[in-house]
Amino acid sequence: MHRLYFIFIAILLSGNLRAQQVILSGVVRDASSGETLIGAVVSVQNGELATSTNTYGFYSLTVPGGRHSVVLSYVGYQTLVQDMDVTSNQRVNFELKPLDNRIDEVVVSAKRKDGNVRDAQMGALNFSMEEIKNIPVLFGEKDLLKTIQLLPGVQSGGEGTSNFYVRGGGSDQNLILLDEATVYNASHLLGFFSTFNSDAIKDVQLYKGGVPAQYGGRISSVLDIAMVDGNQKRFAAEGGIGLIASRLKIEAPLVKDKSSFMLSGRRTYADMFLKLSKDKDVNSSKLYFYDLNAKLNYKLNDKNTLYVSGYFGKDDLGYSDLFSFDWGNATGTVRWNHLFSERLFSNTSLIYSDFTYNVQVSSDDSDFKIASKIRNWNVKQDFSLYADANSTIRFGVHALHQSIHPASLSAGENTAVNSIDVDSRQGIDVAAYASHEWKPSERLSFIYGVRLNDFMVMGPGTFYEFDSDGEPTSEKYYGTEIVKHYLNLEPRFSASFLLNEQSSIKASYNRIAQNLHQLTNTTSSLPTDQYVVSSLNIKPQIANQVAMGYFRNFQGNRYEFSVEAYFKKMDNQIDFRNGADLQANRYLEGELLFGIGRAYGLEWYLRKNSGKLNGWVSYTLAKSERKFDGIDSGNWFRARQDRTHDLSVVAMYELSKKWTIGTTFVFNTGNAVTFPSGKYEVDGKSMFYYTERNGYRMPNYHRLDLSATYEPTKTNKRFQSSWTFGIYNVYNRKNAYIIDFREKESNPNITEAYKVALFGAIPSVTWNFKF
Repeated sequence: MHRLYFIFIAILLSGNLRAQQVILSGVVRDASSGETLIGAVVSVQNGELATSTNTYGFYSLTVPGGRHSVVLSYVGYQTLVQDMDVTSNQRVNFELKPLDNRIDEVVVSAKRKDGNVRDAQMGALNFSMEEIKNIPVLFGEKDLLKTIQLLPGVQSGGEGTSNFYVRGGGSDQNLILLDEATVYNASHLLGFFSTFNSDAIKDVQLYKGGVPAQYGGRISSVLDIAMVDGNQKRFAAEGGIGLIASRLKIEAPLVKDKSSFMLSGRRTYADMFLKLSKDKDVNSSKLYFYDLNAKLNYKLNDKNTLYVSGYFGKDDLGYSDLFSFDWGNATGTVRWNHLFSERLFSNTSLIYSDFTYNVQVSSDDSDFKIASKIRNWNVKQDFSLYADANSTIRFGVHALHQSIHPASLSAGENTAVNSIDVDSRQGIDVAAYASHEWKPSERLSFIYGVRLNDFMVMGPGTFYEFDSDGEPTSEKYYGTEIVKHYLNLEPRFSASFLLNEQSSIKASYNRIAQNLHQLTNTTSSLPTDQYVVSSLNIKPQIANQVAMGYFRNFQGNRYEFSVEAYFKKMDNQIDFRNGADLQANRYLEGELLFGIGRAYGLEWYLRKNSGKLNGWVSYTLAKSERKFDGIDSGNWFRARQDRTHDLSVVAMYELSKKWTIGTTFVFNTGNAVTFPSGKYEVDGKSMFYYTERNGYRMPNYHRLDLSATYEPTKTNKRFQSSWTFGIYNVYNRKNAYIIDFREKESNPNITEAYKVALFGAIPSVTWNFKF
């Protein structure tokens, strides 16, 4: 009886202690603009209980009832400490003041100063555009896609291009999201600029491994980009004027502290210089791009907020009336945040994405147009349940309708080219997910979950079957119906074990399916590359990736070091038959080969976070291979993006209150490439003979960039300006962009290789302003 009595008392005491737990929740904002802060850390009890704000600045923290010192911190902002009595559930919103001088802060950071050590998430990096303003880039334009190419495990697609590869995967295996909307070709001017105007971007999250369960659809990485909401306090504007492009952003409250808008635009004016030419054809040519970002938010009440955002961008190239080529993205997102309780946060999204391109040729003997379009509608319902300070559950459902109109050819009346109409393809992708972020002890943390994905191949359209040589053997027309299901279960797992206060080891595993496939035979993603969805012949790509890492901070988190090893196995990879015809081909699937891939490597990363000198060094040692029955007798061969060594050194130094200099040095092994092994003659014409796929390499690539930023003394509290001077490729290295072969003019019996270099040394200057 005594034992039962003590058990009963213990249960009562346990229930009483649990009842004393209260919830502190709210939103963290920038005190000067009212902008929500993503990843701000809220903690009590000297950091023993802590959480970070979500994508919308919301936090929820379960704490013992009583008096606490609540500490709020965020990179680039003053730490706020507030003593308060928390005796019942409370909604408390906080505002953090920006630091006057941000050069002393982290350049590229985790969500908290020691988050890289303590958090279970691995293979992830978070940064803002403000934090990368001093990194020198091509043409002086801040560019987040070129910045992430300087991180370990991320490779550039080539000289000057914004295309990138992650851990040996293809460029189409990266999911790029702008306010949750998919961006398909994230480049301007064939890759020299990225789609993203830096002024309109607030936060960037890159996942290379351990991808959370709420993301799906790409097997290599996720780049999640959040746009600026808009200033809720006052009117503000900023922009810049450069040598070939200018930009302007305005933002202001509609209802102070309740509603605001942001509008940002950018345009190049290279076409203006063409007008100066006396050549009529050049004078009437086109060479420009523009983009527009817009966002509106409205706080309906304390529990409901509405966001509407969109992006539109277009490139237009053309030579007189003979040739024109234009392409562009359009996205739209409507989001509704609802707070069911202090613990349960909901986000409902309706999303639209569109990518189109058009090529038109008009001459005496040719008059035709090639057009293609990708469009999707996406509905998402996501929930976050903050069970307690050490447990967060996320779950939701997504439904996406994907429609692809492949490149079709429309010919004019007086031309030898025949019109070719290719059936559009459609699919519906439905997914449900759940994940749990759990910290069972001070040393151990987990993030685990699962995503269930069902892709439905849809009609109407004619579907073909092919023989081993790629010739069509049968065809069948399907109406508006489900042609085939592809069901995939995608488990995700990450864990962190804290060795001590400064170091930890982590491990992760994720399985991801991909049902959208880009068909390209170059290392640079071009607007004319074809997209296809999974079909009767094309199965979903599947990737299984495991990773392990050691993480350590030094000198009070001033220095961070990590080393990660990964192995990724990829199924249902796509390549092409020799001589494949990719444009306007209704039998395109017959040109494809299917195989497997593998990628593995080691990534080292050392970063200095604060002081007059800061920056990072990243080095990747890696290998990426593919295997197809129809290529190289079924043996393993290098993927085009295979690089043994990839090194980046980034440094920024504050010379004075007015001057800051930045430098970047990059070195990497040349991409794998297929060169001819010999030549033969047919009907008096020399033909090249090819043996192994990607059996050769381009020359090694290296480059040094410099920049200097001058910020004059403020004469007006509201107006700020700065000048950024830069030199891209300081020592004028002629890196090979293309290597081709030709017969030597003096002796046609000799074949010679020749190199095309894209850039030498390029100076730039940009005037930036803000008020």
